[in-house]
Amino acid sequence: MESEGVSLPLFDEHPMMPWNDLRKGDCCGRYESQSDGYYCKLCVFFVHKKCGNDDLSEYIDHPSHPDHTLELRHESRYNYCDLCGWKIAKLFYRCDMCDFDLDLHCAKRQPPNVIDNFETHPHKLILLKNRTMFDCSAECGKARVGLPYKCDECDVSFHVDCVWHPEAKLNYSPEVNHPYHSLHPLKLLTGPPPDYSDGKCRLCGRKVDKELFYHCSSCNFTLDMPCVLHPPPQVAVDLKAHDHQLTLLPRLLSFTCNACGLKGDRSPYMCVQCDFMIHQDCIGLPRVININRHDHRVSRTLLLGVVDSVCGVCRKKVDWTCGGFSCKRCPGYVVHSKCATRGDVWNGKELEGVPEEEEEDTKPYVEIDENTIQHFSHKVHYLRRIHGNGVLYEENKRCSACTHPVGLHSFYTCVDCDFSLHQKCAECPKRKRHVLHNERLTLDTNKDLEVFRCDACYRRSNGFMYKDGDKMIDVLCGSISEPFVHPSHPHHPLYYIPTENDDKICNGCNRREPHVLRCIEGDCGFVLCFECATEPKVVKHRVDDHPLSLCYGEEEEASGKYWCDICEKETDSKEWFYTCKDQRASLHRKCVLGDSTGLMPRTVAKLNGESFEVVLNNSVTRPFCKGWSPSLFSNKGSSFSKLHPLKMSRHPEVKWAETTDKIFLTVVLADSKETKVNLDPEGAFDFSAEAGPENHVYELKLELHGKVNVEESKINIGVRSIFCIIEKAEPERWNKLIGGGKAPHYVKIDCDKWVDEDDEGSAGAGDMDMGGMGGMDFSNFGGMGGMEGLGGMGGLGGMAEVEGLGGMGGMGGMEEFEDSDDEGKEFAKPGDKKDEAVKEEAKPVDVVKEDK
Repeated sequence: MESEGVSLPLFDEHPMMPWNDLRKGDCCGRYESQSDGYYCKLCVFFVHKKCGNDDLSEYIDHPSHPDHTLELRHESRYNYCDLCGWKIAKLFYRCDMCDFDLDLHCAKRQPPNVIDNFETHPHKLILLKNRTMFDCSAECGKARVGLPYKCDECDVSFHVDCVWHPEAKLNYSPEVNHPYHSLHPLKLLTGPPPDYSDGKCRLCGRKVDKELFYHCSSCNFTLDMPCVLHPPPQVAVDLKAHDHQLTLLPRLLSFTCNACGLKGDRSPYMCVQCDFMIHQDCIGLPRVININRHDHRVSRTLLLGVVDSVCGVCRKKVDWTCGGFSCKRCPGYVVHSKCATRGDVWNGKELEGVPEEEEEDTKPYVEIDENTIQHFSHKVHYLRRIHGNGVLYEENKRCSACTHPVGLHSFYTCVDCDFSLHQKCAECPKRKRHVLHNERLTLDTNKDLEVFRCDACYRRSNGFMYKDGDKMIDVLCGSISEPFVHPSHPHHPLYYIPTENDDKICNGCNRREPHVLRCIEGDCGFVLCFECATEPKVVKHRVDDHPLSLCYGEEEEASGKYWCDICEKETDSKEWFYTCKDQRASLHRKCVLGDSTGLMPRTVAKLNGESFEVVLNNSVTRPFCKGWSPSLFSNKGSSFSKLHPLKMSRHPEVKWAETTDKIFLTVVLADSKETKVNLDPEGAFDFSAEAGPENHVYELKLELHGKVNVEESKINIGVRSIFCIIEKAEPERWNKLIGGGKAPHYVKIDCDKWVDEDDEGSAGAGDMDMGGMGGMDFSNFGGMGGMEGLGGMGGLGGMAEVEGLGGMGGMGGMEEFEDSDDEGKEFAKPGDKKDEAVKEEAKPVDVVKEDK
């Protein structure tokens, strides 16, 4: 039986298994000379034994940051160590005041203030204590933000990790004779692998780390460090995998694995007697496991036999001549070996030899008679069923499980108190498995009405939830099972199919979502996120006397414009919207449902340890509402009350223009605060900020028409607007800003900056290369001066390069913005934040009331 592992809560929430292999640690990001460590199968997270056993102090004082004490943090951040420039792992030390981060490797070592024996530079190098953007004069030649070693005589700077080696990286033999490549010795190389190679280890197929690897240029043979120091055995005997002895064939070879049915391209184990081939990592496949798609255990078999089935995870055809997992209780249910053992499908526990749990009664109620039940969540009274029969019940009658109005559906209600459950919600089992979690979830009735965020759709709710540890899924998303049929796509069922990069554009809301349900029929490509999949089909709203029905968009282009009667802004007839009985109105879904559709009105909910009353946003409460949200929080005191409207974001006006190689994007928002801008190479542009005396939240999520060059793109956060110069990945005219659909109404052409393609070479169009600010040269404006007030940036001036999410790398001057009429304003790169992070919850608005 497999070991239960060790607990290292600072690094990973799951038990970690002992590992005896040399690889880069996710703890400190370095290779260590020893190979002992711990490994989490679910998170694919490796911790050196030395790092895991160290007694880490919660606070440290480090000479690289003498002004403040550093605090130990455990966060998943996309950031880099400010001392060495390496990518930050989960555990690091941080100074929030200065936005200074230090990885574990540098925290345990103190770089000298002076280096005078640097082999490639003849003068003393002094470690500076202030971060700056500089080009390294060492062999790497790269530019980044950090603490440099500087030579005052030559005025050159070096990265810390380029000149300071507390432990020699190259403490391995420059040449080795390896048993799997006896023709020539392998030479130790650093840096990226040769262009002519495939960049992978010949034995294990992993990508070679650019720090250290061995290579034979004559044979184009590459091995990574683990396979050099701990090569796989030449002969393997594992009766679980095969009845005979298996021999490793260390060469490039196309084959089909008999264990998993997938193709391989190198170094299989082979049984010559049986013509049997298997991936190296398939030899250790478990025998009996639980997966999150099936209620019963599944067992591995060496040969599935003649079955005409699809995989229960990826929904693709299985090769019955190969091995896989099958359910003994459910004939025909099979799963590919690789699919069944994915980290987001299997919990990593081998159950061979473990007694199977007795089947528990998961039925949530006891049936009293044909129309009466006693539900486990409301044992004090019986619940009587009311048949829907097309009758729309009042808004006040709500389901305690999903918190939605009972509407037209059949439901159970208590004759003695105000407790109701949709019939479908009443039938939710007390325990079940879900595709988004590897352990069985338990139905929690949330008696304390604690506000939680669903991990599937990200809505807030204080209704029932399916829960296991920190995993919380509301009953609407929790009740989704495969195959899932939705009226927006009635002809084909939908499935949750995990992939390496699961972000897809939802057909319902046009947002990129990590968890989606997909159609698997041919090239259909229909995708639905959990929020859209569970939105109510019929709702009641005060703007109309009739119930509103969810319309899934019109295929034909509308002859005229549609307007939302709530926000009085234009609607897109091709997007989902709510409409009335006679279809004379089209209402934005957000305007009808708001942000608080999962909160039960007239209840006292708990949020961040405080109690709030949830009240409907009707004509009585309208004076206190700052947005269109249908409900809001009320926190009552003795002489005043705090009203917390669920803050809904607004869209600032966006103006754009283009040339063949650039997009000029202006976000018109004066005196912005808490500004964050993110840009990724695929063209996803995210913006958020607060502005105005009441700190309204403004947000943008734009999917640009094409890919962009993030490193060459730039941004200026000014007094009246935020101006971006976005470099296109390929020089071509887009003729549209948004990819795939119609631009929102708040996105407009910037006529002042627009240059037709035929005019790009003219004299007047030359100003576009300098930012396009009204055709004026930036050099004509006053000096920018240093930046003040942007925490941790040390008064940097000029312009920051856009380098994606998080991190402080890539800050530098920019001639195009040397002068500006926004003198004295801060500049930052997308991914960084100005002032503090935008709070998820709205700040309270105090409304004074007289004592009664």
